[in-house]
Amino acid sequence: MKGWVITAALAVLVIGSIYLISRPDKVEVTLVSVERGNVERTVSNTRAGTIEACQRSKLSLPIGGQIEALLVEEGDHVEEGQLLIALWNLDRKARVSEAHAAVNSAARDKDSQCIAAKSDAREARRLVGLAAKKLVSQETADLAAAKAEASAANCAAAGARELQAAASLEVAEANLALTELRAPFAGTVAEVTGKIGEYATPSPPGIPTPPAIDLITDDCHYMTAPIDEVDAADITVGLPVRASLDAFRGRDFPAVVSRIAPYVLDLEKQARTVEIEAQFENLDNDVRLLAGYSADMEIILETHENTLRIPTELILDGKFVLVVVDGRLEKREITTGIANWRHTEISGGLSEGEKIVANIGSAGVVEGAPAVVRGVDGGNGAD
Repeated sequence: MKGWVITAALAVLVIGSIYLISRPDKVEVTLVSVERGNVERTVSNTRAGTIEACQRSKLSLPIGGQIEALLVEEGDHVEEGQLLIALWNLDRKARVSEAHAAVNSAARDKDSQCIAAKSDAREARRLVGLAAKKLVSQETADLAAAKAEASAANCAAAGARELQAAASLEVAEANLALTELRAPFAGTVAEVTGKIGEYATPSPPGIPTPPAIDLITDDCHYMTAPIDEVDAADITVGLPVRASLDAFRGRDFPAVVSRIAPYVLDLEKQARTVEIEAQFENLDNDVRLLAGYSADMEIILETHENTLRIPTELILDGKFVLVVVDGRLEKREITTGIANWRHTEISGGLSEGEKIVANIGSAGVVEGAPAVVRGVDGGNGAD
């Protein structure tokens, strides 16, 4: 009897030791509260977007020639119509002066011819009146009338010659303008190609050459970014956009969808995408955008305000969260609404104020594990 008791005691001791040795240690967990806030359904670009200038022109001279004047440098601000580059053009300027002189000469000739025509017309009327009174012969009156008609024709011809001279002046001025490169809009000179004395050559058809001037607007920008074709169908012009730029880390900029490309880009080894453009709204005075900055856009498709939400990354398999029940971790099935990468709307399975496990990626934080709570986060992020 005594031996049996000793054997039983030893068995209990061994089993207890095995349990103590094999019993899993409690994992430490932090919790987060289910709270109310705004949840947005959004789509984002698949590759980095780009800041573009509202206007950008790579300007080239339409004819070849030697650069006589280079009037701007890179970084200069220019106004619309300002002269940027001029080729050697003394011969064309001389033709313009010659055309101006021809216009003046034609105008004087027209004045002379038309004055004579008026005088002849008066004389013809006088002689016709005298012929009616038999004071002069009818032949004399007829000759005066014919002369008046001829003078009127000469006046009209002189007016036509004046118009011809004016047209020749326009041609000369147009030829002169071919030697001048002017700014089509106000902006900043991004690049200048060529130097004084060098020969500028226009681009042959179908063969691109570097532009003489790269001109961009410096006070108007927009962003463009590729959106996956699967998401593009939900996007409409006017939707709000939250933009972020690497050059301004930690800041978001409001924008609005301004254009949706009417076709899908199919780039080799990349997803099919649609280019979306967004116009910035109410940028702060300290924000100076530069064309070429990388940017990301988050297009807000739908917003639910003051709804139950939890951080999206705490959801397992799309429909579960971990909760602590009687010291152990349990899976809780939930029903979700709209979501983005920050928050997911909760429409069932959780109530306001309940706590869920926040450190789900930590070692040992799995369903069934014994747990000890080491901290509670009262909120789950800003709106």
